[in-house]
Amino acid sequence: MNRLTHLNTGEQIGLLFVIVFGVLMLISMVALLLGVQDRSPAWQAGHARFTRDLRAVWIGMASFWLAWISGPVGATLLFGIYSFLALREFITLMHTRRSDHRSLIAAFFVVLPLQYWMVGSRHFDLFSVFIPVYVFLAIPVISALAGDPARFLERNAKIQWGIMVCVFGLSHAPALLLLDFPRQPGRGAFLVFFLVVVSGTAQIVQEGLSHWLRRRPVARAISRSFSIRAWLLGSAAGGLAGLALFWITPFKPLQALAMALIAATAGSLGEFVMRALKKDAGVAWWGNQAAVTGAVGLLDRIAPLAFAAPVFFHSVRWYFSLTP
Repeated sequence: MNRLTHLNTGEQIGLLFVIVFGVLMLISMVALLLGVQDRSPAWQAGHARFTRDLRAVWIGMASFWLAWISGPVGATLLFGIYSFLALREFITLMHTRRSDHRSLIAAFFVVLPLQYWMVGSRHFDLFSVFIPVYVFLAIPVISALAGDPARFLERNAKIQWGIMVCVFGLSHAPALLLLDFPRQPGRGAFLVFFLVVVSGTAQIVQEGLSHWLRRRPVARAISRSFSIRAWLLGSAAGGLAGLALFWITPFKPLQALAMALIAATAGSLGEFVMRALKKDAGVAWWGNQAAVTGAVGLLDRIAPLAFAAPVFFHSVRWYFSLTP
């Protein structure tokens, strides 16, 4: 571990690339071989869910490397595109009215660019409150000016919630790249990697264990696989993954463990909440109506990250007293 912590940034990046993509390729090959075997329908359904979670990790890892290569500006633009696509997917599968178009235009072409501009320009205090305060008050005003009171609260809540998850939550991921730790410059990108690995590990382990443990779902109508035991064990696995990666972060081992547990817990709960939203929308997963809506299932991939990123970002910034 002492040798790992003293590697320079380029050497750590190279080592991570070999380890991560090597492990992912091995897991993907095993999953592919198991998928072609003739098993029970229940087993096949579980394998399909595991495969979707594995694809989410692949997307997360690819996002990290693209963010690293493109630098802070490129990473901000990349996650801005992700937010746009995720918000489009969310709104497509929610019922809106013609009178909501003004609010939706503001969400896509005013709120989203402003949020990411504030991230890229390091206005951390402002971007932390811009959507939860100002946008939450502005969206109902814009909707009211359209003169349509039908299901007014429900319609605005859907738009506000979509902005909160797809824009506010996800925008905290590129903000991690811009955190400046004293005497440890250039560590922000590793925090994105740390977050993706921790949240992805927690989700995959939780989903896998839910089929081995005796099921006692917390909310059967929302998810038959979300149980307290599977959630706790998944969060613990994410914490251990974070502990193993402390050498690439500005954290000491126990700090890495604590931050990983925070991120893993938030990500798992966020994915559970998104399952409830999917049930409400009447879909099994966000991409299963792609032929009709054009949605691609991106929300299934970024849901844990969208919830874990703001909690992780503000925990790190508060604990280390970081300033822009």
